[in-house]
Amino acid sequence: MANMLKVSDLHVYYGSIHAIKGISFEVNEGEIVTMIGANGAGKSTTMNTIGGLLKPKEGNIEFLGKSLLGVPAHKVVGEGLSLCPEGRRVFAQLTVRENLEMGAYTRPKGEVDESLEKVTELFPRLKERYRQVAGTLSGGEQQMLAMGRALMSKPKLMMLDEPSMGLAPILVDQIFDIIVNMNKAGTTILLVEQNAQMALSVADRAYVLETGKIVNSGSGKDLLSDDSVRQAYLGG
Repeated sequence: MANMLKVSDLHVYYGSIHAIKGISFEVNEGEIVTMIGANGAGKSTTMNTIGGLLKPKEGNIEFLGKSLLGVPAHKVVGEGLSLCPEGRRVFAQLTVRENLEMGAYTRPKGEVDESLEKVTELFPRLKERYRQVAGTLSGGEQQMLAMGRALMSKPKLMMLDEPSMGLAPILVDQIFDIIVNMNKAGTTILLVEQNAQMALSVADRAYVLETGKIVNSGSGKDLLSDDSVRQAYLGG
């Protein structure tokens, strides 16, 4: 299995606050890798740094053998790595179709329709709502739209930041089914998620982040049965 993303000794600061303290991890092609941890553990900071939205003070980020240090966020997408951000961040005033098209800005124009077709096969609800203004969608539909928009760039690796946040349990199951289907269709996934039970149940491998440090790692299955993980994140 080829190594796709390699993060080495990453340090990130917010002013004088040392948010990420020398973490190292990797994602291999075809995997679902999840990162779990409490609020404030540094999960979103890690994702935003990989995506080029934050600059690390030390360390390296390699994607497909190429360093991403200093690469601006829009060019990171062009390299084949997309981020579906926490809180969905859809363009509320634009239609569903326009939001999806915005996700394809790095693709040649001739490929946009093909991408739209593939994304709406995965998210048929979006096809039904093509002309609807995104701000009027339900929370679950907005999450599907955010994921679909990130897929429009045809990423090799997709980073999902808290995709189940604020959703009803039935929708959480649906979103995780879609994540598994995206992975089966060939997209490697790095998932940050507070719902540790769901995240570990779909993950090939997982890392536990606490106050900016990785404190545990292993297969999703092993961490699901790990006593310290169960007590801290799975309600015993």
